[in-house]
Amino acid sequence: MVDNRTRVLLILPQDVLDRARVLAGRATTNFKLPVSLQIVLRALIDEGLKRDDHPALLANIEGQAKAVRNSRRVAHRAGNKRTTPKR
Repeated sequence: MVDNRTRVLLILPQDVLDRARVLAGRATTNFKLPVSLQIVLRALIDEGLKRDDHPALLANIEGQAKAVRNSRRVAHRAGNKRTTPKR
């Protein structure tokens, strides 16, 4: 593993985190080595980046980008409604 590290805050839905924990448990059992959630997430990110042109990966990225844009749009509209002066 490379010593060039950067810290990242990753916010995940609970179901994704649960699936990653299950994978860590299965890997621990199969390899008879302790496999942490962090190891699993690093491996998933690394493998996902190797498949940067895979249609399912691109569809997932698109869906998440649209969800973020939509939630920001909703928050922006809610903020405008609160700050609009009443006449």
